[in-house]
Parts: sequence; structure tokens; C-alpha cells
Amino acid sequence: MQRMKSIFHRYPFQFWLMLLGLIVSSTGTTMVWPFLTIYASEKLLLPMAAVTSLMTFNSISGLIASIVAGSLVDYFGRKGIMVFGIFGMAIVYLGYIFANEFWQFGVLMFLSGMFSPLYRIGTDAIVADMLPPDERAQAYGLVRMGRNIGVALGPILGGLVLSRSYSIGFVSAAVALIFFGLLIVFFLKETLEIKRDDQRENLLDQFKVLGQALKNKAFVRMLSSFTLMEICATLMWVILAVYLKQNFGIDETLYSWIPTTNALMVIFLQVAITHRTNQHEATKVMPIGAAFYPLAMLIVAYSSNYWGFLIAMVVMTFGELITAPTATAYVANLAPPDQRGRYLGFFGLNWFIALAIGPMGAGFLSDNISIQAPWLAGAVVGVLSVLAFMSLKRLPKPVEEIV
Repeated sequence: MQRMKSIFHRYPFQFWLMLLGLIVSSTGTTMVWPFLTIYASEKLLLPMAAVTSLMTFNSISGLIASIVAGSLVDYFGRKGIMVFGIFGMAIVYLGYIFANEFWQFGVLMFLSGMFSPLYRIGTDAIVADMLPPDERAQAYGLVRMGRNIGVALGPILGGLVLSRSYSIGFVSAAVALIFFGLLIVFFLKETLEIKRDDQRENLLDQFKVLGQALKNKAFVRMLSSFTLMEICATLMWVILAVYLKQNFGIDETLYSWIPTTNALMVIFLQVAITHRTNQHEATKVMPIGAAFYPLAMLIVAYSSNYWGFLIAMVVMTFGELITAPTATAYVANLAPPDQRGRYLGFFGLNWFIALAIGPMGAGFLSDNISIQAPWLAGAVVGVLSVLAFMSLKRLPKPVEEIV
């Protein structure tokens, strides 16, 4: 209790305000997004490979947006770009109510990939602006905990609501996002000091920073390592729901407890685990966390009942708790202060690259080889991720981590 009081007073009120918005918005959106592949599959009546190919639209726009978003939040400020992304996502969720054709789902997936990085990168940049380097990993852990309070509540509510009406779930997601957007508009202060026009880089100069980032060996290797790990994560978050319903008859109501278990673990364990991992070098911590991912893939591949799949999520979540906040802080510490948005935005590419590879590859393997093939392939990719993280030890530490 004393530790929690200390944490509360350590961070500014702005931080806790943003955390409240994240909790509400993630509750609304996770009522729906873990079940989107089931929704699309049942509406379109297409094979697994066709349904999972929709994620390619999301990943293409997400790749572009993640590159652009960092420059936008560094140039125009964090607040306005976040609001634009949040309201855009609210419109996308409402759009799913009226989607009946493959191309309509494709357009909405494309727009979702475009809007979501804007407020995610803005949030990460604000945290880095507010806090010194030695406080960031713990703060990113708290942000993840806040999001996952929503993830704990959302799927359970979604499992109950969506069995009756998906439209209610989409409206709930939109309302929750609008609440977060209004909270930012009226109460959140801009954390980036906006320079005079004659002192600011133009956007073309800002994009040159991306080229500089790609010359940073530690950053490129970090991006590659995390992307490999995230390929495993996309299988759990995008494919598992359909895999369980089509092959084992596990419906939305029962499946909802699997993502909820992930969220509850983050809520109750993230702060304590981050406190421990902060005592060790990031390059020693991250390979350990990554090792949980291939193990989770193998558990899914060889499970045939609900409890096996639940255990697989528990195993993967331990890896997530160890690696995710440590990796975000590592990247934030690599970046110069006025380039954090771009570094964090470019780092956000890992999810969209993984999303382009993981679900589509899984659909192809499942349709053409066997239902276990995607998970066995995921285990191989997870091992490669561990090896890639281990290679970071041979590179220099981030400058802000040293000081």
C-alpha cells in the first residue's frame, strides 16, 4: 500500500488523467476487437486465409501511419494528433455495423490501421515528455496496466453482449473512445514545447530522422527482435478466437476469459514485475521475456481443450510483462528528446509488420497444411526472436540509460 501511495505522488496529475481515459477507451474497444475475426468470418462466409487477409489492409496503413505519426506529434504537438486519431477510430467502429462486403471490411481495416497509431504514439511520447529516463519503464508499465484494466472488463462484457448483438458492442466502443477524446480536448495539456516557425524543422527534415534511426544498429536490431516476438502475439490475439470456435466449438462467451486472464495478470503483476526488471540491464531482461512466446505457441499446438489454451495465454503474458515496458523504455532512451515521437512511432511498426505476416501466414498454413501448422511455425519464429534479443547485449547501451 505504501509503495502504491509513493507511485501515485511520483507522477503528475496529467499522467493519471490520461490513464483514466485509457482505461475507459480500452474497455469499450476490447468489447469488440478480440472478436472481429469471428464477426468477419460469420458475415463473409469465407475461408480462414481470406478472412485473415483483411489484416493486411490494417497492417499496410498501420505501417504508413506509424512512420508519419511520430513526425506529426513531434511537429504539431501530442494533443491534437491524439484527438484526431481517437475520433477517427470511433467512426471506424461505428462503420463496422454497416459492413457486409469484403471490400467494406477492407476499407475499415485500412482506416483502423491509419488512426490507431496516432493516439498510441502520442501517449508514449507524452509519458516520455513528463518523466525522466529512470522513471519511464515503471510509467510505461502503469500505462499497460491501465489499458489492461479495460482489457479485463471489455472481453467479458463483449462475450455477453455480442452473443446478442454486435451492433451494441460497436456503439459502446465508439462512445468510450469519444469520452477519451473529450477528456484530452478539455483537460490534457500539451507536453511538447512548440517552437516558433523559424525554429522548427519542416516535415521533410523531420522524416530524415527516420533515416538516422535506421543507421542506429541498436534501434534496428531492437525493432527486428520485437517484430519477431509480435508475430507470435498476433496469432494469439487475432487467430486464436476463430481457431477455438471453428475447431473446438469454444464460443465468444467462454473465449472471452482468455484475453481477460491476460489483462488481469497485467493489472496485478505488471508493477511488481517491472520493479524487478528495472534492477537489471534491459538487454538481459528482454531475451528472458521473449522465451515465453515460443513456449506458448507449442502449448496451443498440442492442446485440445480449453484449459490448455488458457495456460498458453498465461505463459505468453509472463513474457509480455517482462519485455514490453522494458522495450518501450529502451527505445525512448535511445532517442533525442525532440525525436522521441518519431523513434516511438517507428518502433510501433513492429505490430503492423507482424500483423501483415502472422495472421495471413497462419491462414495459409491452416488451410493448406494443418490446423497446428501456424502454431508450430510461430514457435520457430519465437526462438528466432530470443536469439535476436540476445544479440543486443553486444551493442552499446542507450545514452540516457548510461547517464
